[in-house]
Amino acid sequence: MSFVESNWMLILVMVLSGAMLIWPYLQRVISPLQEIGNLNATHLINTRNAVLLDIRETAEYDGGHMPNAVHIPLGQLKSRGSELAKLVARPVVVYCERGMRTRGAVSLLGKLGFKEVYGLAGGFKAWKDAGLPIER
Repeated sequence: MSFVESNWMLILVMVLSGAMLIWPYLQRVISPLQEIGNLNATHLINTRNAVLLDIRETAEYDGGHMPNAVHIPLGQLKSRGSELAKLVARPVVVYCERGMRTRGAVSLLGKLGFKEVYGLAGGFKAWKDAGLPIER
């Protein structure tokens, strides 16, 4: 017990660093986000007519986007969510530039009634780097 009393700061740092290492894993487990790669996204598009939702800003979208993507910037998704209401029965693949903004969009789409929402792992950059088709 005297060890704990004399080294409480060291133990606190150890516990906090352990928690910081575990946090990303826990976040993936409890998050509604299901990430899929380019191959699975292509499969969903071809077999189940998945909706591609581009949540990047307009300037990013104008620089290139996935074919037939619906563009609604993340900042406008809540107010323009009604535009997607007719697509609620189809799977949705959400993407941004690198996959960092996708989590918020997936959560919001879940609140709008979408049951099958996926995030594109690596975002548009991964799609483009794989040499898959893009539109301008």
